[in-house]
Amino acid sequence: MRKIQVAVIGAGPAGIYAADILTKEYEHARVDVFDRLPAPYGLVRYGVAPDHPRIKEIIKALRRVLSRDENSVRFIGNVHYSTDLKLGTLRRHYDAVIFSTGARADRTLDIPGIELPGSYGAADFVSWYDGHPDVPRTWPLTAKHVAVLGAGNVALDIARMLAKPADEQLGTEIPGNVYQGLVANQATDVHVFARRGPAQIKFSPMEFRELSHSPSVDVIVHPEGFEIDEASQHAINTSKSTRLVVDTMMKYLQREPTGAPHRIHLHLSQAPVAVLGTDRVEGLRTERTELCGDGNVRGTGEFTDWPVEAVYRAVGYLSSHLAELPFDHHAGVVPNDAGRVLDIDGGLVDAAYVTGWIKRGPIGLIGHTKSDAAETIASLLNDLPGLRAPEIGDPDAILAHLSANGVDYTTWAEWERLDSHEISLGEVQGRERVKVVARDEMIQAGRGALVRD
Repeated sequence: MRKIQVAVIGAGPAGIYAADILTKEYEHARVDVFDRLPAPYGLVRYGVAPDHPRIKEIIKALRRVLSRDENSVRFIGNVHYSTDLKLGTLRRHYDAVIFSTGARADRTLDIPGIELPGSYGAADFVSWYDGHPDVPRTWPLTAKHVAVLGAGNVALDIARMLAKPADEQLGTEIPGNVYQGLVANQATDVHVFARRGPAQIKFSPMEFRELSHSPSVDVIVHPEGFEIDEASQHAINTSKSTRLVVDTMMKYLQREPTGAPHRIHLHLSQAPVAVLGTDRVEGLRTERTELCGDGNVRGTGEFTDWPVEAVYRAVGYLSSHLAELPFDHHAGVVPNDAGRVLDIDGGLVDAAYVTGWIKRGPIGLIGHTKSDAAETIASLLNDLPGLRAPEIGDPDAILAHLSANGVDYTTWAEWERLDSHEISLGEVQGRERVKVVARDEMIQAGRGALVRD
C-alpha cells in the first residue's frame, strides 16, 4: 500500500467526515483539511442557531478527528481556494483533492419586489447572528411585523431569533455585537409562510416543539390552509417525523394565546407572489394554495396582502461555483458520479472529488453527510491505482508554499488557543463561550496575542 496525501477543501462536517473515513479505511493516508476561515466546523459553527447547543454536540465528534496526530489529519485555516491555492498547485502536492465547500449563498426567489430594502436572504442573517467574520457587524432590526418565507428549520431559526428577547439568548455563545443588535430589535409579530399544508412542512419535530419554550413568545398556527388530503394522511401514517410535526401543529392550533409580548404566526398554504413597497418593504402579497393530491400545490387565485416591514426568504441555500471546476448552475452542484467530478462532456476530471452539499445540494441531515462522504471515499479508493503520485512528496512543502506567497494560514494548535480564549471570555460573563467575530482578532487570539479585557 503506497502512502497518499489528500487535500480536503472545506472543514465543515462533510470534509471532516471524509478525512475521518479515508484515514480509517486506508492507514497510509494523510489528509490536509483546508478552510477559508481561521476556525473549523463550517456550518456547525456558522450556520446553526446559537440557542441549539444540543445540535452543536456534533462538534465534539468533529474535534476528535481534527485533533489526531498531524501525520494523519491536519487542519490548515485562513486559506481561500482559488485565491491562495489553485487546483494546479494542489495537484502537485496531493494525490487527490476533495471539495466539501458546502452551500452558503441564498437561493433566489423570483417575485416582484424581492430586491427592495428590507428584504433579506436567510444566509446573510444567519451569518450575522452566528458571528461570521465576513459579514457586517450590524443588522437593521427596526421592523415590528416581519415575514419569513419558508417551511424548513432555517425559517424556524430565523423566526425564533427575531421573536425571543435578547436577554433570553445571553446563555448562548452569541457575540456582543449580536446581543446589542437583538436588544434593539423591535419585532413583535413574526409571520412564517409555508406554500403547502401541515404534512408537507419540513421542520424537525424537536425544533418545532422548542419554538414555544420561551415564556415571551406565543406560537399561533392559523387554521386557514390546514388541509390534510389522502396523500398527506399517507405521509403522516408512514413517517414518524411528519406525524410528530403535525401533532405539534395541532397542539399549537388548539392552544389559547397567553398574551406574551411576542408572537410567531404560522400560515399554511400561502405562496408569496410579491413583496410590496416603493422605496422599501411595506407588505407581502401571498396567494392561497390548495393541495393537488401528490404533495404539490396549485394557486387558487385568492390573494392576501400582509402589512409587514421586513421579509426574510428562507427558501434554500445555494453552492457557489468553484474556480477551475465545472458547475451545474441550475442544480447548484458540481457534476459528479458517486463523488467523482465530471466535466461538461461527462468525462472524469482527474483526481477531483466532491462531498456534502456541493455534491448533492443543500438537503439532508448529518447522517446523510456521513453516508455521502463514505460514497466519495469509496470512489477515491477504487480509483487509487490509477491516480498519479504528486510531484512534491514533502507534506510540509505546502506550508512553505503558502508562506512564500504571503498566506497567513492558521493551524490546529492556533484554533485550540482561540477556542480556549472564547471559552474564557464566556466564563467572565457566566456563559459557555463568547464567540470572537473579527478575522484578525480570531488570528491574534489563536496566537496568544489578544489580551482579554
